[in-house]
Amino acid sequence: MNENEIAKIIFDLGLRVHRTLGPGLLESAYEECLFYEIRN
Repeated sequence: MNENEIAKIIFDLGLRVHRTLGPGLLESAYEECLFYEIRN
């Protein structure tokens, strides 16, 4: 797996988290959810 593939996975997960939670939360909330998604 190269850098571009890893970046695409992380970007897609970040977009999924943002779409699920919506706008307006603190960055720390998005960060925790993104970390959870990356781990799983």
